[in-house]
Amino acid sequence: MPKGYWVSVYPTIEDPEKLDAYNELAGLAVAAADGRVLASIGSRVDAHEAGIAERVVLIEFDSFEQAVTARASAAYQKALAELPDGFERDFRIIEGLDRS
Repeated sequence: MPKGYWVSVYPTIEDPEKLDAYNELAGLAVAAADGRVLASIGSRVDAHEAGIAERVVLIEFDSFEQAVTARASAAYQKALAELPDGFERDFRIIEGLDRS
């Protein structure tokens, strides 16, 4: 079964401390859904084309369905409520390739 991934790109972060509450709650929600953070804050980025290298987050789940369910969970919705007003990010859930 193909894995599912959350991919987030943050074009600009003017005040990273405003994300502290979101980061804490999102981390708990991801862990509760058995997600694994593969890349996050502090990861090196070599950006091309649009050049968005501010922050990239990659989280793996055992399946696409699990990734979608985690995004819809009450725990993650609580985290989303903590994102500051006017905050911008590109978030998507993608299905990995089935290599079995």
